[in-house]
Amino acid sequence: MAKIRMTTPLVEMDGDEMTRILWQQIKDYLIIPFVDLNTEYYDLGLPYRDETDDKVTVEAAEAIKKYGVGVKCATITPNAARVEEYNLKQMWKSPNGTIRAILDGTVFRAPVTVKGVDPLVPTWTQPIVIARHAYGDIYKCTETKVEAGSKAELVITAPDGTQKVLPVHTYKADGIAMGMHNMDNSIESFARSCFNYALDTKMSIMFGAKDTISKVYDHRFKDVFNEVFEKEYKAKFEEAGISYDYYLIDDAVQRVMKSKGGFIWACKNYDGDVMSDMVASAFGSLAMMSSVLVSPDGNYEFEAAHGTVTRHYYKYLKGEETSTNPIATIFAWTGALAKRGELDGNQELVDFAKKLEKASLDTIEAGVMTGDLYLVSTLENKTKVSSKDFLLAIQERLNAQI
Repeated sequence: MAKIRMTTPLVEMDGDEMTRILWQQIKDYLIIPFVDLNTEYYDLGLPYRDETDDKVTVEAAEAIKKYGVGVKCATITPNAARVEEYNLKQMWKSPNGTIRAILDGTVFRAPVTVKGVDPLVPTWTQPIVIARHAYGDIYKCTETKVEAGSKAELVITAPDGTQKVLPVHTYKADGIAMGMHNMDNSIESFARSCFNYALDTKMSIMFGAKDTISKVYDHRFKDVFNEVFEKEYKAKFEEAGISYDYYLIDDAVQRVMKSKGGFIWACKNYDGDVMSDMVASAFGSLAMMSSVLVSPDGNYEFEAAHGTVTRHYYKYLKGEETSTNPIATIFAWTGALAKRGELDGNQELVDFAKKLEKASLDTIEAGVMTGDLYLVSTLENKTKVSSKDFLLAIQERLNAQI
């Protein structure tokens, strides 16, 4: 069988630890046998990021702007222990944060649902889509340790040189301080992305923040969303029969837990990080969450929403067999391949991506699954298999389709 040709490359961003191993296996077993894979490769593994002073991450983001579509493996955001483990020059910031800051836009995350894996929240009969702002806040923060007796102030210097000095805290003991920011145009892009996605999917949307406590920062998010909605989207929403509502984040969480699902939950950057993990876990597994960053100028970056599965990687290094779930990483690849095919008018590539997704879900529904799903699946006849055997089982079904 002739392989499917690609006319424009994908931006491929490799990652770390167990997901890096799965990344290569997915390519070897499920993509390269069927597709003449055309990618511009960037190694975002922690050792190479350290070697290049993290310039490779910026280069990858710029490449996505050039080619329009990227696919990213999970990567390590180092803490102090990782700095020592990898002998790093410094505690590099989140590569996801760097890429998102360059591309802007919104991250949309939705659980991959499958027969036999029931949500832990009984009322959730439909998926909940998390729309996560992809710029600023703690992901672009400046932070420092503070010595006792110090005074922290927030200084804003206007274009004319005048300064506004706001007291933060006077430290009677050692402590810490953080400064963070966001921008109106990014919040506006976030709002428009959310409202457009809601119209495309015919799903109602809610947004939650903490404006009662953060009376300027979070309140600005609330105001911008309301302004954009009233001016540009209210009539369109009424015509589509969907709604937009704002709630305090506390109230939003309660409503989500008591809901049936089937809506979009827009969240600020950190809120979306945490809540997407909660939604994914409740729907079955962190490895069953699709994720795509959509920028205002039409660039797409697909990724797995989970981490690098460190515990399994250490087992792998010892030669032990692992049963790591690759579904989110597979769906990152299928999402990117489908979008590449769509943008290039390559229907054969789009169809292949859909077949790979179907083969993956059919494998699970046939009772062949990794350990995380085996523990929660309600199927009567099920088998726990290794990561490699799971990929080979998907390959068998993919072959049958093609």
